[in-house]
Amino acid sequence: MTVRKTAEGRTIQGFKMKLYPGFAAEYEKRHNELWPEMQDMIHEYGGHNYSIFIDEETNTLFGYIEVDDPDTYAKSADTPINRKWWDFMASVMETNADNSPVSVDLPCAFHLD
Repeated sequence: MTVRKTAEGRTIQGFKMKLYPGFAAEYEKRHNELWPEMQDMIHEYGGHNYSIFIDEETNTLFGYIEVDDPDTYAKSADTPINRKWWDFMASVMETNADNSPVSVDLPCAFHLD
């Protein structure tokens, strides 16, 4: 699939993750209380317009983020604050051995600014 970009030249990234059953409200609560240092890190690494949607019937999360540079944004995974966030969220969602979310990239088939 073609890499899609916004009018500002940002790369659009989409992905899906999975919640454990019964944790949709807790997931939303934790994100509504997103730590300021986590928000700062996302912006520092070029993340913008970040949204996550919950399909409560399947416990599937659908994420959307615009990034200035995918390679730079990928480096945010190794920051201490991101690792701390993964540890904090591991009790409500499917994770890998390092507590990173099990995540599947979704190709963008269409975008309209």
